[in-house]
Amino acid sequence: MSVLNSLFVGIDVSKNSNQVYAMNFDQKKLLSFSASNDNEGASKIEAKLIECLNKNNYEHVVIVLESTGMYSFHIATYLSSSESLANYHQLVYCINPKTSQNYRKSFSEMDKNDPNDSYILADMARVGKVKDLTPVKGPQKLALQRLTRHRKHISDQIVREKLYVLNNIFLKFSAFDRKYDGLSPFSDVFSATGQAVLLEYKSPEEIINTSIEDLTSFLQTVSKNRFEDPKKVAEVLTKCARMSYRLDKAAYDPINTAIASSLCILRCLESELKSINREIENLTKGFNSDEYKCLISIPGIGPTFAAGILSEIGSITQFDSEESLAKYAGITWRVKQSGPVQSEDTPLTKTGNSFLRYYIIEAAQMAVVYNPVYAEYYHKKYNEVKTHQHTRAIVLTARKLIRLIYGLMSKNQLYKK
Repeated sequence: MSVLNSLFVGIDVSKNSNQVYAMNFDQKKLLSFSASNDNEGASKIEAKLIECLNKNNYEHVVIVLESTGMYSFHIATYLSSSESLANYHQLVYCINPKTSQNYRKSFSEMDKNDPNDSYILADMARVGKVKDLTPVKGPQKLALQRLTRHRKHISDQIVREKLYVLNNIFLKFSAFDRKYDGLSPFSDVFSATGQAVLLEYKSPEEIINTSIEDLTSFLQTVSKNRFEDPKKVAEVLTKCARMSYRLDKAAYDPINTAIASSLCILRCLESELKSINREIENLTKGFNSDEYKCLISIPGIGPTFAAGILSEIGSITQFDSEESLAKYAGITWRVKQSGPVQSEDTPLTKTGNSFLRYYIIEAAQMAVVYNPVYAEYYHKKYNEVKTHQHTRAIVLTARKLIRLIYGLMSKNQLYKK
C-alpha cells in the first residue's frame, strides 16, 4: 500500500454521534464532519469517504477508531464489511484508547474536543501507528469474536463470584479447606460434595454432632462413592469443624442464605459457560482455515481457545514477527532501571489486546498440563524466584507459546512432537 495514494481517516466515536476527520499523507484536511451513530449516519460516512476517494484518485483508505465498547462495534463492522469501500482496500482498526492518549501527548498545545480527537486518530493512521495491529474483519469473524469475548465475561464473573462466596464460607466454616495430617476433606471447595456439605450442614457444630457413620454415609451418597476412604474424609471434615471459629447462632442463617445464593449463581454461570463453549465449537466447524487447524494441533488448545485466539488475531500475516504478536497481546515487559540499579520486578505492559492475552495465558496453562516441554519450562521458571512464582511462570510460558503459535501459523504447519 502506497501512503501517497491513501486516505487516512479518524473517527471519534460516542453513543450518539461519530466525528470524522480525513487527511492525506501531507496532513491536508480533506474531510471534517459529524454523523449520527446509527445506520443512516454510517451510510453518510461511507458515501462521503467514497466521494473523497474518487475526487482525489486514492486507491486505499485506512480508518482508525478507538475501541469504545459497543459504541464502536457497529460502525467498525459497517465500514469493514462495506462492499463499496472494498474497492479501495479499506483497513479498519479499533485501537486501545490508552494508545491514542499516549500519542496525543505529542500535541500538547491542542485542545481536547471531538474534532481534534478524530484528527489525532487520522494522524496515527498516517504515521503508521496501527501497522502492527489487526484490522477489523468481516461479520463472521466478528460474530465469533463477540461470542469468545462473552465467554471471557462469563468466566470473569465465575471467578468474582467464587472469590466473593469464599469470604462467606470462611465466616461460616473457617477451616473448611484446611489440611490436617496432610489431608484435606475436599480437593476443591466448589466440588459437588463440598457444595452439598455447605448446604446440608448449617454450622460446624452440626457436623461435630453428626456421628462418623452418618457423615460417612452422607459423603458416599453425594460423592457417588468416589472417595477411596470416605470414613477418613469424614474424620478429617469433623476435625476441620472442630478447628473452626464459632459464630453467634443468629449469624448462621443469613450467611447460609448468602452462600446458597452464590452457589446457585455459580451453577447457572457454569451451565451458561458450557452452552457458550458448545456454540463456539459449532461456529468454528465452518472454519476450515489453515490457521485454525494449526492452532488446534497444539496440545492443550482445543476449539474454544483456538477460536478465542483466532478471533482476536485475525490473520497472522498482519504481524511481521512473533515480537509484534506478543506486543499486540500485551505480553511484553518494560525494564525498570535507575542508574546502576535494575528492578527485579518487571510488570507486563498490558497495553495490548486483553482478550487475546486472556486466551493465550489460558492456553498456556493447558499446554503445561498436556505438553511435557511446556511443563518442564513452567517448572523451571517457577523455581527461579521466591515471589509471584505461578504468575511469573505462566506468563513466561505464554510468551513461549506465542513463539510456537506464530511459527506454526506463519509457516502453515501443524504441531509435531
